[in-house]
Amino acid sequence: MNTTRHLDIGCGNHIRNPYQAQELYGVDFGSDLPPERFRKADLSLDPLPFEESFFDSVSAYDVLEHIPRVVCITAMEAASGMKTRNCFIQLMNEVWRVLKPGGRFYAVTPAFPSAKAFIDPTHVNFITDRTHHYFCGKRPLAAMYGFAGRFECVRAKRIRLKYDYEPVTLSPSQRFRKIVDFIGRKRSHMLWELETVKI
Repeated sequence: MNTTRHLDIGCGNHIRNPYQAQELYGVDFGSDLPPERFRKADLSLDPLPFEESFFDSVSAYDVLEHIPRVVCITAMEAASGMKTRNCFIQLMNEVWRVLKPGGRFYAVTPAFPSAKAFIDPTHVNFITDRTHHYFCGKRPLAAMYGFAGRFECVRAKRIRLKYDYEPVTLSPSQRFRKIVDFIGRKRSHMLWELETVKI
């Protein structure tokens, strides 16, 4: 039986494992995790420090909202004629690259119009209930900005973190609370579960 590998981007000191993979890896600015499980990288600028098609799954919990959509590039990069970099597009390229065919990308982020998307001044990328469409389907719209991959949407929905942060089975009381939250519009975050398509 093949060992399953999972990467949690923006992991801090705790690697999340929504698919119960056997081998866990994390990537972030810094961490107290042991070096065999952790790699240091700036997710806005650096490629993910792993080989192509290495992971069965990748997760991003409260990370995508911190990735700028566009930044000005360095003088050295400007010599090639470019003046800006689409950081969010490049991160999505990297997630697609390190996932195996059929691999899953699980992302949770505060979403427009919830105030949670705007309160933190380091939130610079605002996600909506349609942002994932740019990366999915036979001709992803993000290709016009340099996205080279392709995902299929398994699910994309608004959630309330208390009950939906991991893919788990809910108790009857939790299901009831979700209905109350749905009616009261208390679903502040967007959950993406995307499947990698590689030909």
